[in-house]
Amino acid sequence: MRENDAVTSATRQPQNPDAAVRPRLIATDLDGTLLRDDKSVSPRTVAALAAAEEAGIEVFFVTGRPARWMDVVSDHVHGHGLAICGNGAAVVDLHGGPGAHRFVKVRELARENALDAVRLLRDAAPGTGYAVEQTYGFYQEPDYPKMHMEIPDDLAPAEDLLAPDAPGAGEPVLKILAYHPTIDPDAFLTLARLAIGDRANVTRSSPSALLEISGPGVSKASTLALCCAERGISHEEVVAFGDMPNDVEMLTWAGRSYAMGNAHPDVVAAASGRTVANNDDGVAVVIERMLAERG
Repeated sequence: MRENDAVTSATRQPQNPDAAVRPRLIATDLDGTLLRDDKSVSPRTVAALAAAEEAGIEVFFVTGRPARWMDVVSDHVHGHGLAICGNGAAVVDLHGGPGAHRFVKVRELARENALDAVRLLRDAAPGTGYAVEQTYGFYQEPDYPKMHMEIPDDLAPAEDLLAPDAPGAGEPVLKILAYHPTIDPDAFLTLARLAIGDRANVTRSSPSALLEISGPGVSKASTLALCCAERGISHEEVVAFGDMPNDVEMLTWAGRSYAMGNAHPDVVAAASGRTVANNDDGVAVVIERMLAERG
């Protein structure tokens, strides 16, 4: 199902975050947040997630990762088994396990918007390399760096990859990746947002100058808001965790939110609380305390 409807108040900051509100859903980022730096989920964190589900609190993994990279947590899904991937571009059912996931909701980046974003950013930041992330395919320019040992389905200029007759043209585009070898990451994000404007949503989750460009209004926060609305869960009943700029809107929207001890300064400013670093099981620390408070 493709969907790109606007979401009301997806970036609203609660006026009075109330710790007395009983949480009904935990939304956690993965890399730099739930996962340790070696990409493992610690036994303590596994136990905390299971305890939350046992207590009736839903757990949503909310990540910039594509669905095919969700094997790191596929053994730890409970209940609904859903994850929000691609910074909100897709809701995926992980119950089938690695390679057998099912797309429940897709909020695509229109190809015309993607082409506009590439054109505008080429002018603003010469030397940028691009990749195209689709529901099942991954395509990149020849100069785009090889990351995560991924083998692209095709190599060509971004304009050709987004053409009507391109390989995978019938498949939704989830996001564009834009990498610059020399610009400061935060400066690159600011530059791209100014250049692209409202044609797309631009964010980043990598420590390098790698940007993630999604459809207008598509973010972790707006897709999480959709999923919560379907369940009758208010933003006050959500506890969120994150560490990078792509988590800011989600942390601002949630009733309670925690920046990891290793978080980007913008994340610290957006969150209503802080926890210890990902390597010290910061998510588990908060969940354990939260469950203890419930009695």
